This record gives sequence, C-alpha cells and structure tokens, in this order.
Amino acid sequence: MDDVIRLLPDSVANQIAAGEVIQRPASVIKELVENSIDAGATSVQIVVKDAGRTLIQVVDNGSGMSASDARMAFERHATSKIASADDLYTLHTMGFRGEALPSVAAVARIELRTMRKGDPVGTRLCISESRFESQEPVACVPGTNLMVKNLFFHMPARRKFLKKDSVELSHIMHEFERLALVNTGVAFTIVHNDATLHQFPAGSLKQRIAALFGKSVGANLIPVETETSVVRISGFTGLPQAARKRGVPQFFFVNGRNMRHPYFHKAVMGCYAELIQADTQPPYFINFEVDPATIDVNIHPQKHEIKFENEQAIWQILTAAIKQALGRVNAAGAIDFDADAQPDIPVFLPDASQPMPQDTLDEHYDPFAERGGGGHIAAAPRQREVLMAERRSRITVPRDWDKLYESFTARRDAAAPAIDFDTPAAESGTPAAADAAPADAPAAEVAESALRDADVARSAGCIDLDARYIVLPSREGLMVIDRHRAHVRVLYDRILSRLQSQPMASQQLIFPEMLTLPASQSAILEAAAAVVARLGFDVAYLGDNTWNITGAPSLPSAIAPADTLRRIVADIEETGAVPDDSVLSPAATVLARAAALRAGEPLTAAETDALVADLLRSPMPDYTPDGLRVISIITRDQVSKLFI
Repeated sequence: MDDVIRLLPDSVANQIAAGEVIQRPASVIKELVENSIDAGATSVQIVVKDAGRTLIQVVDNGSGMSASDARMAFERHATSKIASADDLYTLHTMGFRGEALPSVAAVARIELRTMRKGDPVGTRLCISESRFESQEPVACVPGTNLMVKNLFFHMPARRKFLKKDSVELSHIMHEFERLALVNTGVAFTIVHNDATLHQFPAGSLKQRIAALFGKSVGANLIPVETETSVVRISGFTGLPQAARKRGVPQFFFVNGRNMRHPYFHKAVMGCYAELIQADTQPPYFINFEVDPATIDVNIHPQKHEIKFENEQAIWQILTAAIKQALGRVNAAGAIDFDADAQPDIPVFLPDASQPMPQDTLDEHYDPFAERGGGGHIAAAPRQREVLMAERRSRITVPRDWDKLYESFTARRDAAAPAIDFDTPAAESGTPAAADAAPADAPAAEVAESALRDADVARSAGCIDLDARYIVLPSREGLMVIDRHRAHVRVLYDRILSRLQSQPMASQQLIFPEMLTLPASQSAILEAAAAVVARLGFDVAYLGDNTWNITGAPSLPSAIAPADTLRRIVADIEETGAVPDDSVLSPAATVLARAAALRAGEPLTAAETDALVADLLRSPMPDYTPDGLRVISIITRDQVSKLFI
C-alpha cells in the first residue's frame, strides 16, 4: 500500500496558521503595527479602506529591511527577534514566532516597499496567496510601507463571515486603542476611507487616554504607582463616580504588551466592592513591569494571555496599590493621620479640678398651662383635664376581642379568590375567572378580567414593602413582585410594540446634551443612525467623536439621554450585532430600564394596582426582558417554617 502521510505545501500550512493568527482585518493591523514597533518606529500611519476588506496599509519610519531580509520575512518561522529557545524567556519584542507575515500573505495580496537608513535604494516586493510575483529596486523613504489588499479574496467562506463595515471598523478601533495606549511614545495616525479618525503625537499615558476616550474619562482617573522587587505597577484607575455598567475602558499591560487577566481584574474589582454598585465597573489602565523570565507569553497565537510566576504576590501588591490610590483621594474613607487640620482635642488632666455643672429647675412649670397677659405662667386646670381626656380616649384598648378581629376576618374572606400568577387564570377554578371570559379567550385577557374582579382582594391584601416590593396574597402563599423589574417588563412591552409599528415619539430637549464616545463606539453610532432615530433620539455629529443630542424618546419618566444612548451603543458593540432592526429589542430593554421606577419612589394604591394589572397583561410577567426574575412566591410551607 502507498503511504498516506505527506508534508503539506507551504501555502496550505500558511493558510492553516492564518486561521489562528488572522481572524479579521483588526488582526492584520495588530500584527503589522507590532512589527513596526519592534523595528523601532516612532511614527506609524494606518490607512484603511472599506473596514480593511479592500486595503490595509501600515507606514512606519522604523529600521527598514534589506532586499534579502524582505524576501526572507515572508518565510514561515523566519524572524530576527529570537535565535534560540532560551530567548523565549527574555523577550522584549511584540512578535517572535515568525508567523504573522506568512499568514497575512496567505490570505491577501501584499505589496511591500522598504529601505534601511543609509541605503541608496529600497526594494519593492509583491506576493499573492503565498506566491512571490516580483521583487525589484525602488526609490522610497527609510522605513517600511506594507499594503495588504483584498483580504480573504480567494477564501469566500472567510470573507462571507466578516461583519458589516461598521462592526469591522469597531474591532479595528478597539485594536488601535490597545496599540496606542501601550506605545505612548509613538505618534499614531489612523485614516479610514480618506477620513482621519485619530492623529496622536507622542505623549504621556494620561494624554493618550483623554484623546482616545474623552476628557471626562481622563478627569476621573487617579494615579497608581508602586515598586517592589517582584513588580513595578504604574498607571491609572478610576474614581468610584466614574464607574458605569457598560462600555468601561479596562486595560492591563505587561512589559509593553496588552493582556487579558481575569485574576487581576478580580483583584481590582475587590478594591471597589464597597464603593460602587454591584452591576457597575470602574475604568483602569494598569501597567506591570516584571522580569521577562518570570512570565510566559508563548501561550496563545495572539499573545493576549500571559502566565505569571509570582501571580499571588502580584495580586496582593496590586490590591494594596489600588487601595492606597483610592485612600489618597478619600474614596475609600481612608483616614489621613498626617493631615495638618487635626481636631483640637483637650488634654486629659486627672488632677485638675472641674466645676460642678449648674442646673436649675422651675418647680412651678406646668406644660398644660397658658401664658397670661403679664408674661407670668397661669394655670389652666380645665384645659389640662380636656387634653388628658383626649389622650386617654386615643389609647383606650377595646375589651371586645371579637369586634377587634372583625375587620381582619372580613379582609381574609374578601381575599379568598386571590389571583394565581403562576397558573393561567382560566384554569384557576375561581368564579371570577370563569365568568370573566370564554374558555377560548387569550390567557392574558382572562388574567386581566380576573384581576379586575379581584380588586377587593388586592385592596385588602396589597402591601407596598419598603417602596421596593409589592406583596400580594396567593393561593400558594405570598407573592412578592419587584416594583422596578415589573415596571421594566411593562415599559419594554409597550416600547417594543410601538417600535414594531412606528418610530418612538421624540421630545426636544431644552438644553442639548453632548456625548463623547471612543472612536470604536462613534463608528457604531454613525452606522446605527437610522435605528437611533427610530428610537426617538435626535443626534448630530460635531466631529472629534462628539455627538449633539437635541431630542430624546418621549417616555413616562425622564431619562438621561446621553447615558442611555451610550448604553445602547455599548450593547451593540458588546454583542457584535449589526445595527439594524435586530437591535431594537435590546435597545428597548435599555430604554425601559432608564425610565423605570426606582427604589424608594412612592406610589399610590391606585398606581400600585395599575402596575400589577399592566404586568399581568405581559406575555412573560415572571421575568424581565434580560432574564431577571420579577415575581417570587413564598409558599405556605416556607412561612410555617419561620415559626418552628
């Protein structure tokens, strides 16, 4: 029999490697820019067309390459960054595997122009689908100019799975943010379809953060700085008031490399446990500098996951550094014992004599007396007797215990036909449900009829507990409804029903609001302009990733337009959804949450009844649109166990 195992051609092997390294246009930009940084570039320009499908061009002023090095760079495992296995433990460069350029060349057309400083002429190299087409001398400036054209042009399956340009551009901007933050000493420019999205000079980390995410983020950061024999930690973390639910920038860097580290993220969040709400997160930009021999970056092809030798020790150092930073601004209620403004505490002298406090007692004072015309206190025995009689009448306890409990018995009997929220009203067997609607009526209509007929029961047994929960009697025991979540469910149903037939009504703002977004989210908002208008927002782009909001959805309760729109955009970004009608449902959830009742907000008895009635009309009253429980039942057995 013939042998069946054979060596794959280089072109096939490169395409297999490309499947791990090159997932989308953003991956290409990451690999090319990291090569520019490793080449010592101090200025990098990125040019993108059609979100990277048509063209990705990276131009740098780095060291450049000779003609032979340019040819060798596209061979698999050809690299200038390591020479032996021992070099893996002393890495100071971004790349080291020698897979990036061969992988890119396997899925696109490549044109490279490069020249070293001091060389009289550069070289031009053309590659298509891992095949060299030409190489020739060319006049160019020192550095490297690499163009990636028609990404995935010969791989229809990979190209088909690319998202819309707005989504791919968002991924590109996310990658650009990571690259720009970790290389603050490099000037960056990024251009998309001939429009300059960002242009940064070399500067500090604080300046780069403010340029990328807005001055509001930069103004709410506090420095984090500590140095030990294990690690040097620097960077910034957010004030508690900067915490948000979504779209919060959070970055870890180690030795100039981006990384994801859930363990260290948990350490940061632990420092804010008592300072922010449980569903919010603070921004942070933390850089770790460690001995390269104590970390392993050779885990994942994209090198985002890194293992630390001293992970537990770094956890403790990181926690202490962030708590110290928060303590300096009194965010954690820290006490500054070195402060100058100390309270003036008198010294305790045990032998010193202290004067006895003097107290005077008016033996003729009468609280039931009235003042006379001459300013003297005149007794009023008759008035005192009347007042005392009224007080006794108010606190008199009835002796007829049967009469005392008559009202409670009446309320119990009236509440007997209680509504069962977990069972369709048509099946409850109560006369109210049977008489309210025919057997073939929709369940929601039957439940609504049963609710109307049980008004007496609810009036007798409905309790608004702590302005957060509604407690009702149920056949199984006690029903507890979360008011806020119930209102979210009701508003969501109304908003989504409206959006399915016509746009939301818009209410013009007396004072327009400004919304500054990261470039990645600004691109999403631009692509979602039609959806945003349908939601009732009137927005206009002012440039520099800033939007002017002049109108907001007309809802029963006022919302914060800028914050609500930010959450909608962050939700689209997080899910990677195409900004079309498919995002109306999550957007309706955000609007409902923004306009829903808050804990402690008072409701009248009629408003409470109306909320319960509206909730019962919902096709899914038990849960909010994002899956949180609205109704819970405390059974009779659970109540009985409380008194065992």
